[in-house]
Amino acid sequence: MTTYRLAVVTAGLSKPSATRLLADRLTEATRRHLGDAGAAVDVSVVELRELATDIAGNMVTGFPGPALREAIATVTGADGVIAVTPVFSASYSGLFKSFFDVIEPDALTGVPVLLGATGGTARHSLALEHAMRPLFVHLRATVVPTAVFAAAEDWGGNGDPLTDTLPTRVDRAGRELAALLRLAAPGPGEDGGATGETVVPFAQQLAALRPH
Repeated sequence: MTTYRLAVVTAGLSKPSATRLLADRLTEATRRHLGDAGAAVDVSVVELRELATDIAGNMVTGFPGPALREAIATVTGADGVIAVTPVFSASYSGLFKSFFDVIEPDALTGVPVLLGATGGTARHSLALEHAMRPLFVHLRATVVPTAVFAAAEDWGGNGDPLTDTLPTRVDRAGRELAALLRLAAPGPGEDGGATGETVVPFAQQLAALRPH
């Protein structure tokens, strides 16, 4: 059975947090779709709130501490990444941005990345497209088409057809990440590994994202 390494980066500041809850749901959706394809997932969660001091120190000194070094290695060594942040002032949190600032600019080249964000109201949802997506395009990651935003009312499930779409969006995003993982890189132990140079035609990548 092929096993894919999935790094989940969550920048929630509280414990528990809606950001971590969304990250967990995206992870489970991805795991389910890969399982349907006969693959397994090795998940590593990086809680940025626990690394805040180390990240600030790295920004000042240029040297990561042991815990931050391990987190960076986890993310850059993964076959795929789920990155979720709370939205502050219409953009990702400073902690989220600082973590990706201390990663080498080319370390995520070609890596499939699923984006998620949480906020108080749906008015913040455009942060996914005007802030987060450009960040990961700049890092040359392969960004999953569906990004998932969860506002406070999305967790209620009160019958509103607009807010009750969260499970549908989570499932679609997980399916897309699973499809890109299967196309982008073989799992550990297979020829090529996570750093294989196999080039998948763009038309084939698009076809894999369509519902079956």
